[in-house]
Amino acid sequence: VLLAAAVCTKAGKAIVSRQFVEMTRTRIEGLLAAFPKLMNTGKQHTFVETESVRYVYQPMEKLYMVLITTKNSNILEDLETLRLFSRVIPEYCRALEENEISEHCFDLIFAFDEIVALGYRENVNLAQIRTFTEMDSHEEKVFRAVRETQEREAKAEMRRKAKELQQARRDAERQGKKAPGFGGFGSSAVSGGPTAAMITETIIETEKPKVAPSPARPSGPSKALKLGAKGKEVDNFVDKLKSEGENIMTSVSKRSMEAAKVLAPPINMESVHMKIEEKISLTCGRDGGLQNMELHGMIVLHISDEKFARIRLHVENEDKRGVQLQTHPNVDKKLFTAESQIGLKNPEKSFPLNSDVGVLKWRLQTTEESFIPLTINCWPSESGNSCDVNIEYELQEESLELNDVIITIPLPSGVGAPVIGEIDGEYRHDSRRNLLEWCLPVIDAKNKSGSLEFSIAGQPNDFFPVQVSFISKKNYCNIQVTKVTQVEGNSPVRFSTETTFLVDKYEIL
Repeated sequence: VLLAAAVCTKAGKAIVSRQFVEMTRTRIEGLLAAFPKLMNTGKQHTFVETESVRYVYQPMEKLYMVLITTKNSNILEDLETLRLFSRVIPEYCRALEENEISEHCFDLIFAFDEIVALGYRENVNLAQIRTFTEMDSHEEKVFRAVRETQEREAKAEMRRKAKELQQARRDAERQGKKAPGFGGFGSSAVSGGPTAAMITETIIETEKPKVAPSPARPSGPSKALKLGAKGKEVDNFVDKLKSEGENIMTSVSKRSMEAAKVLAPPINMESVHMKIEEKISLTCGRDGGLQNMELHGMIVLHISDEKFARIRLHVENEDKRGVQLQTHPNVDKKLFTAESQIGLKNPEKSFPLNSDVGVLKWRLQTTEESFIPLTINCWPSESGNSCDVNIEYELQEESLELNDVIITIPLPSGVGAPVIGEIDGEYRHDSRRNLLEWCLPVIDAKNKSGSLEFSIAGQPNDFFPVQVSFISKKNYCNIQVTKVTQVEGNSPVRFSTETTFLVDKYEIL
């Protein structure tokens, strides 16, 4: 059993120590303090033993990586574990120094926990430890991408409005009329002239990104907990204006509602709105062959108007891959089987209002290679001390349009940046996580294949697993809602759809 893993100085002072069994602080500090004294025997071993424990260690410049184990522990396994521990430390620390280790102590502890659990070695490698500790979220990336798009659109709209106002002012000046007013906070307006020009220029100037200066910390008593103090001053000012007879219309809620409208996603949502979402989980071998591919899809219905609560969805299924379909328990299964329509079992009942209801889901699981939407071929070949890596992609499913494609290739640690030969698209080198990200804005039928060549010191196994992520507004399984009709009268209903095809996991091992 592994009792503890520690990084200590040559004098036996513990910098980081992770205990895997119940041990007191004084006990671990005593064991580490005794460790350097035991090594003064002139022997060349990388382990020393006492009556109760065994120390397995590896020198790292001015520090030691030490594993404390029981005496009946398998020393060959312990040496293998020690090697993995020693490779993890340069992953998080730029230099093997005491202050650098202390700074990244929590990162190291989390990584140590991935290697050993309850005293026993886990079957993990360095690449898996990186993945586990990174805790990357695809949903967060999607949210951030959507948020950035919304902000860009809001800024573009603001720029357009500013140009319109400036043009209107110029036209008015040419015709000798009074320039149109610029609505401010409240009912008062600012007339044209130099002030209006200043406001317009200010709106345009706000587009330029500015580096915010770091606020200096006040030496006097802190006022950080005086929440709402500014709000009171504003309220007092508003009350004074009201007492003087001014008509004040601006309120915080109104401003926030206007901001929410600007930042709303650019989707034209009707009273009947459907989300068609698919997620793919795929694992391929590096030498070709599909190990497993699993795809889950769902149609989610959202009704916001009571008039359209009793409806039927006409589904068109052109899939020829053998997708397994399943309707919601409250949906009439016979009607769906016979006429491909989604309606409630009891036609008198209504769909729930203002809530997302999953009405149909489907699943596709296969090992058929022809079903892979995007094939990745990574071919590392050794040449002397370095490795030449050729990687190419090809879109097999030409009806798809994949956006924001990122192909992530792991790199060996501590060998510097890769030398890029040829590349279609762009790349980012993440030296912190030792990753090369190959970024492609769009992959579709017009841009269905591309390649990247680079060279770096390493071995062929260092460049796997390759991971892929993308977003698409076209779904993989050709299942669509073509028409929505009311139960009574069979009259058509306006509806909107939002289609998303996402990656849950896409790996080439």
